[in-house]
Amino acid sequence: MSIKLTTLSHGGGCGCKIAPAVLSEILATLPAAGGLYPDLLVGTETSDDAAVYRLNDQQAIVATTDFFMPIVDDPVDFGRIAATNAISDIYAMGGKPILALAVVGMPIDKLPVEVVRDILKGGQAVCLAAGIPVAGGHSIDSPEPIYGLAVLGIVHPDKVRRNDQAKAGDVLILGKGVGIGVFADAMKKGKLPDAGYKRLVASTTQLNTPGTALAELPEVHAMTDVTGFGVLGHLLEICRGSQLGARIEFAKLPVFPEALDLAQQGFAPGAAGRNWASYGQEVVLPEGMELWQRNLLTDPQTSGGLLVACEPAAADRVLEVFRNEGFGFATVIGEMVEGEARVTVV
Repeated sequence: MSIKLTTLSHGGGCGCKIAPAVLSEILATLPAAGGLYPDLLVGTETSDDAAVYRLNDQQAIVATTDFFMPIVDDPVDFGRIAATNAISDIYAMGGKPILALAVVGMPIDKLPVEVVRDILKGGQAVCLAAGIPVAGGHSIDSPEPIYGLAVLGIVHPDKVRRNDQAKAGDVLILGKGVGIGVFADAMKKGKLPDAGYKRLVASTTQLNTPGTALAELPEVHAMTDVTGFGVLGHLLEICRGSQLGARIEFAKLPVFPEALDLAQQGFAPGAAGRNWASYGQEVVLPEGMELWQRNLLTDPQTSGGLLVACEPAAADRVLEVFRNEGFGFATVIGEMVEGEARVTVV
């Protein structure tokens, strides 16, 4: 009998993330390391996607770790999704991944060795596609299945793309469609159609490779990847870091067609509500917006798309980079504006 991985954990994918407000409280009194280490170009100060440490005038190391519990039942797909999600943090900083280490926690008394091996095979397949080795890692016997990667990358120190350098007037481009959390909720309830599952896997296993090329464009000022805090949460990180506001149009949000139908039926993960409770006071919604629409804006994206802030004149070029690498849902969703750090949805 096949084992459903999602039944072995209390949550899945980036929906497992600690709620933004709780995470902020946890980290509030911990000292930032940036002032002590001048070569630490990116640390914890801006909630960025990865740390960056300058080695010399030409090279900096990008370092990240990301892991979670199963969002799907197929072990190979779970491994592929988790690995893609982790590597994405390197691309979001403008870097090129070079090396990965596996992070593995499995309930050995519940999972056959073959299932664990398939999870690791899925992760290795994605690393092979990214052109990097899985050079080691660490494993423990844990009550819930956990898998992910610690990833190292390289980037030129002058080409690091942080999430706090957006400028007023920049347009905002989202590289992937939205609705992964909706898919996950429908699957958990046994209501996800085959087309929805195929869309979920196709999107969450698509490496955000455009990030490396986008870092070569000086008109690209800021980047991040949209994951567990949803479009609004990660855009707010750009706003806070850049000390600007943002304005986005809901009608331009690239929602997967299959997810749109499910969202309108009421499917939404619990993390969408937790996200709103954490940062809803920093968001202005249009009068009459329905709950399903708000849920899509806060929907936790596992291995979601890059969110790019760039000069308006460069928007077509940025979109061309995305589309040349197979990102058909990439679209302009709004702009950065002068004012306090909040997001206005129209």
